[in-house]
Amino acid sequence: MHETSGRLDDRSRPTIVTVTGLAKTYGSVVALDNIAFAVRRGEILGLIGPNGAGKTTLFECLAGVQAADKGAVAFGDGHETACRGDVLFYLPDGIAPWPHQSVAWGLRFFLDFFGGRQDLYEEVVGRLDIKPLVSQRIGDLSQGQRKRAMLAMALLTPQPVLLIDEPFEGLDLRQSRETAKTLRWDASLGRTLFVSIHQISDAGRICDRFVLLSGGHVCGEGTAAELASLAGNRPGFAAPADFEEIFLALT
Repeated sequence: MHETSGRLDDRSRPTIVTVTGLAKTYGSVVALDNIAFAVRRGEILGLIGPNGAGKTTLFECLAGVQAADKGAVAFGDGHETACRGDVLFYLPDGIAPWPHQSVAWGLRFFLDFFGGRQDLYEEVVGRLDIKPLVSQRIGDLSQGQRKRAMLAMALLTPQPVLLIDEPFEGLDLRQSRETAKTLRWDASLGRTLFVSIHQISDAGRICDRFVLLSGGHVCGEGTAAELASLAGNRPGFAAPADFEEIFLALT
C-alpha cells in the first residue's frame, strides 16, 4: 500500500491531546461539526482531506487562533485550553513573517523567544538543506525555500506537539522526500506531529495514523489497515487496493 518502515502502531502510547465535540460555523456555513479524535504521544498523525474540508479551521481552533463554537480540547492530564501554549506549536501554511529579516535571524528568534532546542540547530539546518539560505531575507525566498525555512524554525521549538499545515506545499519531489524523513526523525526524538495534508501520496509516506476529514466531519480515524478494514465493510465495496481508494470510500 505504502511505505511502512519506522511506523508506529502502539496502542499503549498515552493520549496527549483529546478533541471532543468541536464545532465551528461561519454564519450558515458549518465548517466543523462534532469533531472528535485523539492524538497519541510520539506519533505522526495525518489530517487528510480535500481543499475546503475544514483542515485549517480545525488547526486554528486547536491552536487557539480562533475560538470554536463548542467542544473541548484537553491535554494529557485532562487540562483544557489554558495550557495549550505549553503543549502546542502551530505552523500555518503560506506565512512569511519578518520579510526584511534574514533566515538566520528568524532561526535565532525561535531559539531565543521560545527557549528552543539549540542542540538540534545544525541537524535541522542540514536535514532541510537551508544552510545556503541563512543569509537571505525571508521576503526574498521562493515558496519552497520559505517553506523549508519555516519548517526549520518550527522544528526548533520545544513544545511536545507540533501542528503543521501542509508541510509539503511548494516542495519538489526530492525536497518532499527529505522533508518527510526529517519529520520522521523529529518524531523519533519524542515529538508528536499532527500534519494537515491534502495529497494522499504524501500522507502515505509519513503518517502512522490518519484522521479523515470531509465537509467538516470526521469520516474515519486509525491506521491505514484499520481504515482499509472500515472501508471494506461498506456494502457493495470491494477491499481497496491503495490509500486513495480507502479515502474515497470513506469520504
